[in-house]
Amino acid sequence: MCLAVLAEFALFGVTHSDDSALRVYNQHVRSVWKLTIGARFTMVPPESIYQFTPDLPICRLLNGLWQVSGGHGRIDPATAIAEMIAYHDTGFTTWDLADHYGPAEDFIGEFRRRLAARSGPQALAAMQAFTKWVPSPGSMTRQVVERAVDVSRRRMDTETLDLMQFHWWEYRDLRYLDALEQLAALRASGKIRHVGLTNFDTERLKIMLQRGLPIVSNQVQYSLVDRRPEVAMAPFCQDHGMVLFTYGTLLGGLLSKRYLNRPEPGSTELTTVSLRKYKQMIDAWGGWALFQELLRAANQVAERHNVSIANVAVRAVLDRLG
Repeated sequence: MCLAVLAEFALFGVTHSDDSALRVYNQHVRSVWKLTIGARFTMVPPESIYQFTPDLPICRLLNGLWQVSGGHGRIDPATAIAEMIAYHDTGFTTWDLADHYGPAEDFIGEFRRRLAARSGPQALAAMQAFTKWVPSPGSMTRQVVERAVDVSRRRMDTETLDLMQFHWWEYRDLRYLDALEQLAALRASGKIRHVGLTNFDTERLKIMLQRGLPIVSNQVQYSLVDRRPEVAMAPFCQDHGMVLFTYGTLLGGLLSKRYLNRPEPGSTELTTVSLRKYKQMIDAWGGWALFQELLRAANQVAERHNVSIANVAVRAVLDRLG
């Protein structure tokens, strides 16, 4: 099993409403990729490439698009697409998004068109875009499922979705298995290359694999603060050849030097959805005082290797089970 970390825009807690969220994101991700002692890369290092499936190599640091769904400052579409192309050129070729992340799928569609116009249609083979489908519980017929897949294909301007990650809100409603059966059928028809999951538990993974469903990945929250996947999920995935994609690894930007030795932020300082979400995670984990102990420990490691706290946090997750 390999872990891949989402460099989710939400991880970095963009708070400057007058800036492009992607611009602030860029500054953080450039730092995150300083993962080798004393080195900065104009291109991502070769070890960043992982053979996710036999037919699909990816970058182990995924560019996440949750932040464009709102609650993180103004996003200028033209600037966003230009910076997406710049990241692709640097080697950050893998994108994670969802049907409900505002214009995320449309951004990918425009990105693909711009990339093809600049470098030729063959350039599209070097990028990967993973979307999600999160339907309300209901009848999961072939027509319902295929319609949702077709909407994503149209918005993303692609014949085949690289990875469709499925989530279901209510486990007691077993129609999630019908949805996955239909997604598997659409995979066989060529509309989806691979089927994955997001935020499913280990018990449900066991049921799916017992039914022979072709699941290749599960996306879960995982960080130095939230290590729940280590209990059962990660060992199960490792035993069954499934990949874990992780989000929340930098706690919306809280797991960084910006918050080292700082008083506990009040609600007026938590200006993004991400900061509010992950501050609640810190509170549940043990509180701000304990979090400061973690930041100080991470900072000691970071200073020893001339990197950032964010580098240490990402490297710890990538290396823990990878």
